[in-house]
Amino acid sequence: MGFQTLYSVPMTDPILVPLRFERRDGEEMLAAASAFRQELEARRSVRSFSTDPIPEGVIEECLRAAGSAPSGANLQPWSFVVVSEPSLKRRIREAAEVEERENYEWRMGEAWLRDLEAFGTDENKPFLEDAPVLIVVFRQAYGLDDEEKRKHYYVMESVGIATGFLLAALHKAGLATLTHTPSPMGFLEGILERSENERAYLLIPVGYPADGCKVPDITRKPYEDFVDER
Repeated sequence: MGFQTLYSVPMTDPILVPLRFERRDGEEMLAAASAFRQELEARRSVRSFSTDPIPEGVIEECLRAAGSAPSGANLQPWSFVVVSEPSLKRRIREAAEVEERENYEWRMGEAWLRDLEAFGTDENKPFLEDAPVLIVVFRQAYGLDDEEKRKHYYVMESVGIATGFLLAALHKAGLATLTHTPSPMGFLEGILERSENERAYLLIPVGYPADGCKVPDITRKPYEDFVDER
């Protein structure tokens, strides 16, 4: 089964519609940008979750926001699996901890382990069961149209942008998250019975911070260190 080739398809003029865009004045723009920046700066990765449920409809709205992200040729090469079933979360935790034990025992080098010391992490991942929802992000290596492969473009970039939209939407909704990568993540494809074209990209526990939750005391790079203005 090879990739579809579209060279023989006749080109047609694109269908264009009016852009919905509201231009703001300078002060309003700066205020909005500053407020959004401050809100995102307050976001922290959380590893200690409450088991309290998330109100109905909130996760769906955040995923709809993620689905509005731009993508290569608008092919939207992503899938999001929402996991709330306790037995399924347990299976994911058990499989993730198997991989994490391997990571901490021999896969990670000394420098990597040293860099992780500030976060106090180890191979135990209780948050994979405590968080009321796990969102597993999959990238579609290629499309499947009537069992024929269709090439996808800029897959990693597209899924990364959609994931960023999702994290921002979840934070805006008042939820805590963690970007978890129990590498390798192939076990997620099996447990969640995904299609042959899907590869696990990221595992995001979602919920509320546990009472008394603490996070590492870290700082961010100053603006001048990551922006080059010319």
